[in-house]
Amino acid sequence: MTDFEKLGQFYLGKKHDLASGQTSVSDLVMYDSKDLTTHAVCVGMTGSGKTGLCLSLLEEAAIDGIPTIAIDPKGDLGNLMLTFPNLRPEDFEPWIEPSEAVRQGLSPSEMAKKVADTWTRGLSEWGQSGERIQRFRDAAEVAIYTPASNAGRPLTVLKSFNAPTSSQLQDAEAYRDRIMSAVSGLLALLQIQGDPISSREHILLSSLFDYFWKSGQNIEMGQLIQGITAPPFTKVGFLDLESFYPGPDRFKLAMMLNNLLSAPGFAAWLEGETLDIPKLLHTPDGKPRIAVISIAHLSDQERMFFVTILLNEILSWIRTQPGTSSLRAILYMDEVFGYFPPTANPPSKTPMLTLLKQARAYGLGCVLATQNPVDLDYKGLSNTGTWFLGRLQTERDKLRVLEGLEGAAASTGANFDRAKMEQILAGLGSRVFLMNNVHEDQPVIFRSRWALSYLRGPVTRQQIEQLMRPLKSASLGAQADSVSRSFAAPTNESPQENSRPVLPPGIAEAFFPVKGSPEKLLYRPALLGQARAHYVDSKSAIDHWDEVTLLRLAADGLGADPWSESEEWDEKDLPQLTAQPNDPNAIFRDLPKELLQKKPYSGWESALKAHIYRTHRLSIWKCPELKMASNPGETEAAFRIRIGQKAREQRDLQVEKLRAKYQSKFATLEDQLLRAQQRIEREKSQKSQKTLSAAVSIGGGILGALFGRKAVSSANLTRAGSAIKTASGMAKEADDIRQAEQSMEAILQKKADLEAKVEEEVQTIQHQLDPQFMTLEETDISPRKSDLTVNSVMLVWLPYQVTGSADSERAF
Repeated sequence: MTDFEKLGQFYLGKKHDLASGQTSVSDLVMYDSKDLTTHAVCVGMTGSGKTGLCLSLLEEAAIDGIPTIAIDPKGDLGNLMLTFPNLRPEDFEPWIEPSEAVRQGLSPSEMAKKVADTWTRGLSEWGQSGERIQRFRDAAEVAIYTPASNAGRPLTVLKSFNAPTSSQLQDAEAYRDRIMSAVSGLLALLQIQGDPISSREHILLSSLFDYFWKSGQNIEMGQLIQGITAPPFTKVGFLDLESFYPGPDRFKLAMMLNNLLSAPGFAAWLEGETLDIPKLLHTPDGKPRIAVISIAHLSDQERMFFVTILLNEILSWIRTQPGTSSLRAILYMDEVFGYFPPTANPPSKTPMLTLLKQARAYGLGCVLATQNPVDLDYKGLSNTGTWFLGRLQTERDKLRVLEGLEGAAASTGANFDRAKMEQILAGLGSRVFLMNNVHEDQPVIFRSRWALSYLRGPVTRQQIEQLMRPLKSASLGAQADSVSRSFAAPTNESPQENSRPVLPPGIAEAFFPVKGSPEKLLYRPALLGQARAHYVDSKSAIDHWDEVTLLRLAADGLGADPWSESEEWDEKDLPQLTAQPNDPNAIFRDLPKELLQKKPYSGWESALKAHIYRTHRLSIWKCPELKMASNPGETEAAFRIRIGQKAREQRDLQVEKLRAKYQSKFATLEDQLLRAQQRIEREKSQKSQKTLSAAVSIGGGILGALFGRKAVSSANLTRAGSAIKTASGMAKEADDIRQAEQSMEAILQKKADLEAKVEEEVQTIQHQLDPQFMTLEETDISPRKSDLTVNSVMLVWLPYQVTGSADSERAF
């Protein structure tokens, strides 16, 4: 099969003729990945093949290195994990529906054999095989996330509502929308219909969010409950707080929220990974991911709450990304019914509408699917660039879709033939779709390709657990390996004292705050060193100051160079130190004698400088092919993600340049062919039809196969040669038109040569801009010795929880 994935082309299916009911054998329907930045809508009734088409689109995106967040209200998207490259019956058997096997009079193993044969044959008929399934599996990880459930990877949004960044705070409209959507979602969870204008619940919560976020505070649920009962302000607008919302009434609202959070079934909402969009889109090593977020197990209120928060998080994320015209990621929703209605205004609608308006500039493509076309806000979808329309159930559905298409055409200034479109919609069958793409000259009717994933239907909770068990085990293993064993109790240390040691004048001390509420607390002495290092590299445009914080447990002594055995503490995670211990009854380890003397501290400052200069390096990754360098602190995985996006942008740009460069040349040759044809017609009119077919077969074929903007034929590359032979045959048939046909033959040869040249350039683009073939070089930059600055070297006390007779774990 043509290696079209590297050119950003998504293979969706093959052209279909409604009049004959036949699907083309060779005319592939391709879709430019960058066209998806203007978003897409897929509409079709149950049985139309809508899910199969959308899953095929996500498969194509994954093969091209595009990650996806897929919201799954029905449970169908878990099928993306059912990929079996070997196509063996035993691979399919665990996922066979036993009731279906019984209906067909087959045993589960016989049914698995039948399904495996069907999938093998189906893939082959569509030019695919197990090798392409393996390519899909290698290209991206598929994982199922289950908010408020541990069936898949648990996901929580209730641990906190993170404060917006300073740049997000400066965008007044975006900030207001974020507060409104977050509060509306929370009230929906409480089953309160809160209007942003008239509801005092909405206004109070919005005021609390505004206060905490403008103070730079993330909002924890306990903090929010306390804020409701005792707000940190005395007025709301021009009214005093008690007149606007009396204390007893606020207490009732706080109790509702507290009762919700305290309910036994609600504890699962507080468990799992914190919602983090970059971590959903890529694995820790930078591999693209299809993050299927299954919400089928949630109530309607819980779904609305979660989807609203998720959309807001995605909106916040895209605003931190650089602009691009190439596809960066996909947001897919398998059933948008109820979340984007035409008249009502649920909490999810505002962020969804904002994404449809703004996400294009950042390379996020939104794909919305529904089998309920009547309940869509078509005015909000008027800027959607691509419509995939399958079989519709009622005339009312068709009328609503036609209205939406007409609005989309009007917004782009495109022509819209309503009568023709209505006729097409009436003739669509199973897996047959109309693709109306504003980036194309005309709509295309096609049959969707065979999916690489096994489409078994909705995946149950137990099946999600089974599918995710290997991934969850690997994740737990990685977490166990990454658990810090730092600052463990030293083997040898000074004796234990029941009272806090007394320090001589001139020696400062500070205490790390305690996490949790340990019953018995022990403090160990440590040496804290804080310094600044300056890294400069003109070739990489690096000019970076780094804060370095080192901690060394004192044990029973430190020596002249304590920093060689120190451990680094991430500066951004350094807590606010206190002047007094957390527990006045805590016990203390005794201090080594050098910590009680002032003189060693100045020596440790010099040793800290020398240690940082000798051991600390700023690692920078470079990609020579794209002339890119990583940012300070950027991981290799994050840099690879950025390289992949840059490579796609360059590839899309080169493909557009290729189109612009050669389309005029092909147009010139087409004009020359037309003139040569007219000359032949004058000489011998009966040959004209044969000549015309030869010219058209090359003109349509070369432009289609190499530029991929319309239906592409896999046979196009061979048609040019056959056309040249046809022209040569005609030249031999009549001596009186030999000269005219020789002229045409020369033009056809020019087109064949031009085709070969373009194909060579395509191969060059594929090879040069494939991230897999790009090299990464790691460079270490030393700090400037003259710029090294020590901020402080001081004694600190680290808290440990004591259990039994031994102190077993850190409490900081």
